[in-house]
This record gives sequence, structure tokens and C-alpha cells, in this order.
Amino acid sequence: MTKFLLAVHVLAAIVAIGPVTVAASMFPPAARRALAALDDARAAETVQLLHRICRVYAGVGIAVPVFGFLTAGAMGVLGDAWLIASVVLTVLAALVLVVLVLPRQEILAEGTTGDGSGTGTGTGTGTGTGGTATHEASRAATVQLAMFTGIFNLLWATVTVLMIVRPGSTTGA
Repeated sequence: MTKFLLAVHVLAAIVAIGPVTVAASMFPPAARRALAALDDARAAETVQLLHRICRVYAGVGIAVPVFGFLTAGAMGVLGDAWLIASVVLTVLAALVLVVLVLPRQEILAEGTTGDGSGTGTGTGTGTGTGGTATHEASRAATVQLAMFTGIFNLLWATVTVLMIVRPGSTTGA
């Protein structure tokens, strides 16, 4: 049963977390392109699609820790330091995604609709006629989003390494 649970856990991580990391990484440059050309419907559709992929697969990603805990319980490693560190980093990654990445994607995606309803920044720069200030604020928002996405990806990469190396584990590597 342990091998089955481990296989489902790994497959869930590949199928759920992989698309989120790729789509989230593609989102900031796609948003920059879409915000620079608000009349380009295809660019806006790309941004909407990338955001939808991140949102949906983030929900599917809940299966990863569920099967991870089941696997760890079956292996008897719930108290191991490498697993506790992995759980903490997984929680941090989830928080970064839910609190910092997805909401900023949502704001930027709304700003690509070209209907003038938002600058895509959520910062309310507010003075003047928009133009260069709005473009700079949108660029800054995509740069900040790229940073948070990078943090999310680094957290998941660290969890992956911990799951493979399992430092201090007596269950074998």
C-alpha cells in the first residue's frame, strides 16, 4: 500500500504542481505583453488562460499533501525532520500562491480586458491621465508578481529536493 500511496503522491505533484509552476512563470511576461497592447484579444485570452490554469491546478494540488500525509503515515516518518521541513515549506508555498500570486494575477488579468476598468496594478496610482504612469505601474506589478512566483517555485523545488534526498532518513533513499 505504501508504494501505491507514494506513486499517487508523486503523480499528483507532477500533474498538479507542475502546471501551476509553469503557468505562473509564464504569466508575468504574458501580462506585460497584454497590458502593452490592450487591443490584442489573443494576448488577453492568454493571460486569462494562464490564470485559470493556476487557479484550477492550485485546487487540484490539495491532493499532493493529502497523499503525502497518507504516505508518510504508512512509512512511519511523520516525525522526521525532513518531512516536517517539507510540510512547513509546502504551507509557505501554498500561502505565497494563494495570498501573493493568484490575487495579483487576478488584478493583472482584469487589467488586460481593454475596457478601461483597471490599470492592472491594484495600486491606485491615480493621478494624471494614465499613459506612462499606468504603464510603469503595470510593469512594476508584473515584476513584483514574477518575484513572488519565483519564491513559490523555489519553495516547491526545495520541497522536491527534500522529498528525494530525505536528509537523516533511515528508510533509505
